[in-house]
Amino acid sequence: MTKENVCTCGQTPCTCGGNSISGNGGNCDKVLRAGTRGSRLAMAQTKRVCGMLEKLGIKTEIVVIKTIGDDRTNVPMHQVGGQGIFVRALDDAIINGEVDFAVHSMKDIPAKRPEGVTTCAVLKRDSPCDYLVHNCPLEEVKVIGTSSTRRKAQLLRGELKPEIKELRGNVDTRLKKLNAGDYDAIVLAEAGMQRLGMELPGTRLPPQWYVPSPNQGIIAVVCRDDKELAAKFAPLNDETTARDSLYERIVMEEIGGGCFTPQGIFCEDGFMIAEVLSLDGKTQQRIEDNVDSVGDAHAIGQKLKVIAADLIEDARQKLGIKTF
Repeated sequence: MTKENVCTCGQTPCTCGGNSISGNGGNCDKVLRAGTRGSRLAMAQTKRVCGMLEKLGIKTEIVVIKTIGDDRTNVPMHQVGGQGIFVRALDDAIINGEVDFAVHSMKDIPAKRPEGVTTCAVLKRDSPCDYLVHNCPLEEVKVIGTSSTRRKAQLLRGELKPEIKELRGNVDTRLKKLNAGDYDAIVLAEAGMQRLGMELPGTRLPPQWYVPSPNQGIIAVVCRDDKELAAKFAPLNDETTARDSLYERIVMEEIGGGCFTPQGIFCEDGFMIAEVLSLDGKTQQRIEDNVDSVGDAHAIGQKLKVIAADLIEDARQKLGIKTF
């Protein structure tokens, strides 16, 4: 009696190349390696995606990749290359074959992407809001910690008129400094708090006024630019969030200005709010409009770049940014 060549995935026939007789598993048996930073938040996000894949019958393992940004937490973000520093090392690991995919806070992914990687899934958006964490009453907040030029400008524009001090590091590091009395309040992304199961005292900052950074609250999956591999992540993709995030990224790319420019870009179900502020929050250019196509998004970005050109150049000069 001849045994059938049955893959361990249980499908007969299976074209993945698996063979239960020889013990040589094919693509169905392959364990996908997930690259991630080692912070608690990055691990939580990666475990969330891996859990979704496991429910689809796809095995995963996590590989921690260290980035330059993790080592230089005492340096302002714009001086170490912006949020993209957290992504580059993981892109390299994918391209070099060390991992198969990586999980990111989508707002950290820069506009320009290297060849060999692709965004293969955009998860349903969590809260887009910033959250001001404070133990004292809001009216007593005088010193706020943040490294973001956008958050600084928006806070200075508001009623508190606080002193803003530089603050970087992971969520736990920031909270330790808050509780040590170095700051009266710190700003966190509410989505990150939710992913870590944190309930902290403070104030949610409404996105209509404290406009988030583009793609804030969104988890994205990046993998090798391989159609067969990318297809494995398709069930994780949320079409509405993917569309809104695309429109936000188009506006961001049209504006330019790099991570040093205080800019908020937020699209919800096709309604766009985009703004560029001066570093001190005293001046702003803002557009609110419906977006029905990529053409609409390009038009908004192009218009905002023109009317905010002086603000972008002023930020570049004051922060000593040579190129962007």
